[in-house]
Amino acid sequence: MADAATEPLLHVEGLHKRFGEHAVLAGASLDVPRGRLVTVLGRSGAGKSVFLKCLADVLQPDEGRICFDGRELKPGDAAVRAEFRRRCSFLFQSNALFDSLTALENVALPLEQTTDLSDKEITERSLEALRQLELDGHRDRYPGQMSGGMQKRLALARAIVTRPELVLFDEPTAGLDPLRRNAVFAMIAKYQRQFGFTAVVVTHDVPEALVASDRVALLDKGRMCFEGTPAEFSASSDGVVCDFRDSTDALGRTLAAIRRGEALQPEDS
Repeated sequence: MADAATEPLLHVEGLHKRFGEHAVLAGASLDVPRGRLVTVLGRSGAGKSVFLKCLADVLQPDEGRICFDGRELKPGDAAVRAEFRRRCSFLFQSNALFDSLTALENVALPLEQTTDLSDKEITERSLEALRQLELDGHRDRYPGQMSGGMQKRLALARAIVTRPELVLFDEPTAGLDPLRRNAVFAMIAKYQRQFGFTAVVVTHDVPEALVASDRVALLDKGRMCFEGTPAEFSASSDGVVCDFRDSTDALGRTLAAIRRGEALQPEDS
């Protein structure tokens, strides 16, 4: 039997999730090693966010098992689920900051809601989180007074203030230009290593994910069709992986053919 140091912090087995007649997840499985940054890739609409929300206990899967630190998160086991929520944080795609609260108040909110700490202890912990994310000078500013990058860091400060072991990131670079995407992935990688939490990121940004991640998985048609290291992903000859990974190269070949005046083949159009 694997010991606590080697068994995955998060084990996901055969997740199924349907919305009416539409099957979003059809047996998705994933192992997330402790202290690692794991990215789940996939096309838009592939079900990445649904998968992550099932992990976060926001959605209940129709079938399958989710085990955290060796214990299964069963629907009727309130104690295990409460323990999981205490040890896990979720970073929403939209940051989900409260515009009516200051930076300090936003960060303090999870501690107020989930701990019995005194007001003084909550303030000290929250200020420390802001310092760690280089935002302590902006404690009294509101989210609307901060740049997009600062808002991302503020959302991360709020996510780590409870000192979670697992942080789930839902499309953290959605809608950002390439330079800002790089900055967000660098931020996640930096603080994941600094604080030692385990991270699961869902995204469709391949180049950034391959540089920042320890492991990657590819979700396609409701299942993980690939799981391995970034190097293994880059070298894979699997057809689904190639189609997703090399889509930019395929576009370049298509455009070159158009410029040469060649007729496109049906599969290229």
